[in-house]
Amino acid sequence: MNTAQWDGLVVGASLATLDADAGYGAIENGALGWRDGVLVFVGPRAGLPGEPRALAREVIEAKGWITPGLVDCHTHLVFAGDRAREFELRLQGASYEQIARAGGGILSTVRAVRAADEDALLAQSLPRARALLADGATTLEIKSGYGLDFDNERKLLRVARRIQEWLGVGVRTTYLAAHALPPEYAGKPDAYIDAVVDWLPRLHAEGLVDAVDAFCERIAFTPAQTRRVFETAHALGLPVKLHAEQLSDSGGAALAAEFGALSCEHLEYLSEAGVAAMAKAGSVAVLLPGAYYFLRETKAPPVAALRAAGVPIAIATDHNPGSSPTLSPLLMLNMACTLFRLTPEEALRGMTVNAARALDLRDRGMLVAGRRADFVAWNVEHPNELSYWFGRNPCARVIAGGKERVAVE
Repeated sequence: MNTAQWDGLVVGASLATLDADAGYGAIENGALGWRDGVLVFVGPRAGLPGEPRALAREVIEAKGWITPGLVDCHTHLVFAGDRAREFELRLQGASYEQIARAGGGILSTVRAVRAADEDALLAQSLPRARALLADGATTLEIKSGYGLDFDNERKLLRVARRIQEWLGVGVRTTYLAAHALPPEYAGKPDAYIDAVVDWLPRLHAEGLVDAVDAFCERIAFTPAQTRRVFETAHALGLPVKLHAEQLSDSGGAALAAEFGALSCEHLEYLSEAGVAAMAKAGSVAVLLPGAYYFLRETKAPPVAALRAAGVPIAIATDHNPGSSPTLSPLLMLNMACTLFRLTPEEALRGMTVNAARALDLRDRGMLVAGRRADFVAWNVEHPNELSYWFGRNPCARVIAGGKERVAVE
């Protein structure tokens, strides 16, 4: 009879623990043990308190490197249909803003979502979630914002919760009803915000909301309207985050900082004042290179200013049908380096340590005893290869919550 105390133990691979402010926190020939979904040993194999087979019920011999599980802290994963036709229109000269103002963009996805029932949405969304998982993501943030009425926003959030149940990955839900103005409220944005703030307490009471977001931009909602949404969130004790400064400098980042925002996201037009406000509030800058690339933007976020101010930088896929239809967190690491000039270490931290912070999840993002057993084994010689290769997935195993979710080997 096996009297081992641990559920599992991986030995042999090098570990990128990321447990310091800089560097990979490398441990060569490491060992990683877990019990009940929590890491109980992280260190050199030589430091194990006994023989591996006596310590754990399952022992995995691994090569390459192990990193924390990737955290995709900004997605719009649950939706119906696609917007491939709009991709063609943009290539023919139409801008994202022109398409949105003509009734396309977000509203075209809203129509598809409203026409789909909950099971159909789940069926369309699960393969996308599995693709992110196979690329090393063990935690996903999933926003609503494609329903734009109570029943359909609720439907989106319910599907997000079901994805967690189906796949065993961590899911954080974000209420983004202030994403666009639905057609039934055309010309009445303030009345729509009245509805948004009315729905929020009801959805929160059902346990469907972990955080609140808004799209503060000239094609979406003003700072004053965004403030009303944030005031309601604050009264409910919910953290906020913001789509800010993507197409123009609206002052959204500074507004979000007033509410101690977990993060501000996109940030191509972020001003010096916005950087300073985020630094003071401790907000994370979530950069979205997939949207920058897909929309063929030319103004990059102020990475040097964010670094100088000590603002943590996270990276995410922004997976959505209109502006970032990527399903590869690894490609985002590469784009963060090639397009925004992050270092490979910064990029990896951006999708682990800092991405977890952007979701207020302090139990993951590093390989440290006491944290959630979320980690990925990679067939690489060094962690910098995760940003170097593109079009190749070196993932060997994905463990989320102490259970194997993907095994390639």
